[in-house]
Amino acid sequence: MPKGLTLEAPRVEDGAAIWRIARDSGTLDLNSSYSYLLWCRDFAATSVVARDAQGEPVGFVTGYIRPKRPRTLVIWQVAVDQAWRGRGLAAALLDGLTARVAEQSDIHGIETTITPDNTASNRLFTSFAERHGSAVEREVLFDGGLFPEGGHEPEVLYRIGPLAFHT
Repeated sequence: MPKGLTLEAPRVEDGAAIWRIARDSGTLDLNSSYSYLLWCRDFAATSVVARDAQGEPVGFVTGYIRPKRPRTLVIWQVAVDQAWRGRGLAAALLDGLTARVAEQSDIHGIETTITPDNTASNRLFTSFAERHGSAVEREVLFDGGLFPEGGHEPEVLYRIGPLAFHT
């Protein structure tokens, strides 16, 4: 974890900053600013922000417990502000979030989707699995043809688990 940063559950007032970080990432599908406000309200327990010394969000992970698989944490988005990239912050956010959620819930694994061209996310989640001694299963969840805007890459489901947390 980079020095000078803290990890916390997001607050509603973080929604605008999280939206800006997502927008500026250049890789994420940007949701409406309203959705980030709702996410900070309704899914704060399964999400995390990294704050700098001034308390401003500089990175985030949003997630939720999958309703039909309550032992699975779905990671929705991961983004780090440009000034903080390349320092291991995304990995620290992901590790911190899964450890916190595991303390509160009996999660067994995580799921996320990644497009084939997103090398950084592929590396992030593959290295997460390695750090936790977990297997990674991959399969196409949503074929590109399902997206109405056309030209969307397929979304590949990464299923990582079982996870072992050490206290």
